[in-house]
Amino acid sequence: MAVSLIVFVLIVTWAIRYFIGLFALFIYDGTNQQLHQIPVFLYIFDAIIIFYCLAGTTLIREVRQVFLALDRSLEEGRAQVARIVGRDTSELSAQEVRTAALETLAENLSDGVIAPLFWLALLGTPGMLAYKMVNTLDSMIGYKTERYKDFGCVPARIDDVANYIPARLTALLMILPSLFTSHFSLFTFVRKNGRNHASPNSGYPEAALAGILDCRFGGPHYYFGELFDKPYIGENDRLLTTDDMKKAVRVNRTAEVLMVILVLIRSIL
Repeated sequence: MAVSLIVFVLIVTWAIRYFIGLFALFIYDGTNQQLHQIPVFLYIFDAIIIFYCLAGTTLIREVRQVFLALDRSLEEGRAQVARIVGRDTSELSAQEVRTAALETLAENLSDGVIAPLFWLALLGTPGMLAYKMVNTLDSMIGYKTERYKDFGCVPARIDDVANYIPARLTALLMILPSLFTSHFSLFTFVRKNGRNHASPNSGYPEAALAGILDCRFGGPHYYFGELFDKPYIGENDRLLTTDDMKKAVRVNRTAEVLMVILVLIRSIL
């Protein structure tokens, strides 16, 4: 199922781009001048695909709403964070709600922005959409629960491979701007704590943000009624605030801009 869906999306997207080219040829006016319509139509199609494959703005808006809801009440904060995390939020403390939101912000910077752009630069919009299918399958059935541990293991492993480079690239893009105001120990922190996660990839962007904010992520959480004892990322178990959220948002935005610049450079070369 996983391989079929991923290949299907890749082929269908390629076919659509191919037929867009044929359509442009069909409406060509027959002159001997070089055909310019094809790139225009393809640019429009690709722009639409890219717009819908990137989730940076939506994610940041959702994380901001978590902190605003938490300012009103703990129950509202729990309900709001449940929109963006897979863990059970019914018993989370205010600190755990903030932590969950910021962990998701870091992890999904890779899944929702950097990784799609990475595969766009590598394989174009067909590769970008195929990656989104990989990521969607992992987020739906890639869990080590009794229900999904066998059926979801293949998409989970494919997701691990697809995100191996983007996750580490995300961490690098996150900490690069901080080096001007911090020091190179952030690299050591990420290298040490990036492995403290059940996923071989998610720990790296989370470690990058934990290092920048000097806080602690991870720890035990409930998923579908089952307790998962995750290791901690970082050691400073300090209280997270709205200022931390704002700083995390700035880090995300800067990493996104840097990645867009890399993709543009790749498209020119």
